[in-house]
Amino acid sequence: MAETQPEQVQNRFPIVAVLLAGAFVAILNQTLMATAIPHIMGDFHISENTAQWLTTIFMLVNGIMIPITAFLIETFTTRKLFITAMTCFAAGTLICGIAPSYFILMVGRVVQAAGAGIMLPLMMTVFLTIFPIEKRGAAMGNVGLVISFAPAIGPTLSGYIVESYPWRVMFFIILPIAIIDIVIAYFALKNVNELTRPKVDILSIILSSLGFGGLLYGFSSAGNSGWDSIQVVASLIVGAVALSVFIFRQFKLVQPILEFRVFKYKTFTITTIIGMIVFMSLIGSETILPIYMQNMLDFTALESGIMIMPGALLMGAMSPITGRIFDRIGARWLAITGLTIMTITTFLFTNLSTETSLLYLTVVFGIRMLGMSMVMMPVTTAGLNQLPLKLIPHGTAMNNTMRQVAASIGTAILVTVMTSAALDSGPDAAASDLIHGVNVSFWVATALSVIGLALSFFIKGTTPAQERAEQERKAEATGERR
Repeated sequence: MAETQPEQVQNRFPIVAVLLAGAFVAILNQTLMATAIPHIMGDFHISENTAQWLTTIFMLVNGIMIPITAFLIETFTTRKLFITAMTCFAAGTLICGIAPSYFILMVGRVVQAAGAGIMLPLMMTVFLTIFPIEKRGAAMGNVGLVISFAPAIGPTLSGYIVESYPWRVMFFIILPIAIIDIVIAYFALKNVNELTRPKVDILSIILSSLGFGGLLYGFSSAGNSGWDSIQVVASLIVGAVALSVFIFRQFKLVQPILEFRVFKYKTFTITTIIGMIVFMSLIGSETILPIYMQNMLDFTALESGIMIMPGALLMGAMSPITGRIFDRIGARWLAITGLTIMTITTFLFTNLSTETSLLYLTVVFGIRMLGMSMVMMPVTTAGLNQLPLKLIPHGTAMNNTMRQVAASIGTAILVTVMTSAALDSGPDAAASDLIHGVNVSFWVATALSVIGLALSFFIKGTTPAQERAEQERKAEATGERR
């Protein structure tokens, strides 16, 4: 079998295991850094603002890589692209582990992110290719498990490591897992995607990097620097202009780097918007609640991590289950139920006070994450199921890109609302005055959930099996049955 041709897949398990392991270490790596930053600041004698770039640069490079993964998937074989991405990630991890200076550590983070940005869209594309439409829910449920479980254990694991060992140990724990995954992938991974080898359009790649990178940096900086700061305004303007030119250019190209025509499919568009709303609410709340707990209620960082962990673990445990339910009944009622739970529990966070208990926060957050587990992967899968096989790489890249942008926008908006709505934000402000801003930010999050709930009623009520039968009927009618 030629290296460039798709291969028949008889046993999916090795492919699934390899891809899930790769995505797991990539996502785990993102959540490990936050707890280690104070220790890195001490070792390299840098300020908090400088150290935060270790997180920001990873997010930026990750966000820049995701939009061009559709082009990479159509240009390189599955096996070659995965091994290259994991090798890049492993090399960056090694650089971070041995970094003698802050600059070298930054280089390692960039190299890591260049590989990690490819992992999730590639995994989703492969799963949607090797599984028939009526089994994709269960397969994508496993993706949801990884997405939820890695962030759940990341902060706690890194907290234990940096308290007991040098922070470099974090990277040397991840490195062997990445290397083992590369070795197994060399023997077990098959080439499942058909290559179209689109022409390399350098200008599109530059515009994509400036567009998505500018927007991500601008929105992620707005929460800290303020919307009127020069760097935020300049980044948003450059990003918006570059992205507009990039989109216009894609419609002119015969083989676009990122196909925006995926939005012609109504269900894909609706489910992508719902996914963005859910991600804005998820990332925003996971940013605001620890600030509220640590700065206003004097809880420790460990206690705020304990508050988040049960919900994240519950979401991870439920993802495979909701995936199987999706295969039976479709996404519509799962999304309606999940967004109803999300709306109610988000509303319960609008009346926080100095007397709110850790138990209340943990239980409400846990139920909220249960609702999210009914929405995240089912609506994503429902949207991608509407796309022809040739557009799935573009659909997964677009979906992941929009979520990344939504996470930055959501965090910036909710943090801005929290700070501007505080009754007093001065150095002597009472906790109750600051908490008022937190409550207002959750009113905004509740409104977002209501919008998502309204949109969920427009999702098609068909099951994946019914959708497959409909696709086959259309294929017979047009003579294009695969």
